[in-house]
Amino acid sequence: MNMNTRAIETAQDPDLRLSVRAIERAALRAREIARKTDTALVVSQNGVIELLHPGQIVEPEHTAQEPAAPYSTK
Repeated sequence: MNMNTRAIETAQDPDLRLSVRAIERAALRAREIARKTDTALVVSQNGVIELLHPGQIVEPEHTAQEPAAPYSTK
């Protein structure tokens, strides 16, 4: 089986192309909720599963919110 080695940002499918940003937005929201509810996050870092408590959660370098992807009818 051959794997596609192209960058996901170059995919023809707009849902696939924008999926990385969607995951980043979901992670940002998870960090916000964890802080507000004083709940630990379960994350995998370098192949190791860890619990990050609110004081350990680091914000990403870029936090600008992008507009939602437009929906299209197929």
